[in-house]
Amino acid sequence: MLDAQNYTPRLRALFDAEIKPKLKEEFGYANDMMIPRLDKIVINIGCGAEAVRDSKKARSAQEDLSLIAGQRAVITKAKKSIAGFRVREDMPLGAKVTLRGARMYEFLDRLITIALPRVRDFRGVKGTAFDGRGNYAMGLKEHIVFPEIEYDKVDEIWGMDIIIATTAKTDAEAKALLKHFNMPFNS
Repeated sequence: MLDAQNYTPRLRALFDAEIKPKLKEEFGYANDMMIPRLDKIVINIGCGAEAVRDSKKARSAQEDLSLIAGQRAVITKAKKSIAGFRVREDMPLGAKVTLRGARMYEFLDRLITIALPRVRDFRGVKGTAFDGRGNYAMGLKEHIVFPEIEYDKVDEIWGMDIIIATTAKTDAEAKALLKHFNMPFNS
């Protein structure tokens, strides 16, 4: 069993030992608090029309997302009714989870080293998907690329959105931070 107080994820140790000094030199920061770091990772699965037809789909997405994240996911519900989509207010439509601290670094490590290389026809992630404030958003078409998901027991293949929030002020700083974490950018 791991000792939670003395455990440091591999990417966190890499960040403290190598990435911080490189970023400080690259951008000329005056002190260590100016160096951008990861703030949180938000993972979202939207079930869409399947959840409207069958309310158990959102529960299935929640269970799969909880396995992937290592933390209990919450079910997202509709904010208002939309008759054209047959959606009622408070109807379950998907699941989301916010990761911080050690779990965030562990998830990013698994995403970069295990899940992304397992994506079919993978040529890298888009290097332009930053929001202008140093946050990066990406999507996966299949959640089954994560080793926690047993392919034989999956009833539905979900797409997922992954948002990596950093403390960087600009997209260039955030991209440099993620590049040092070996994020496979294609541009």
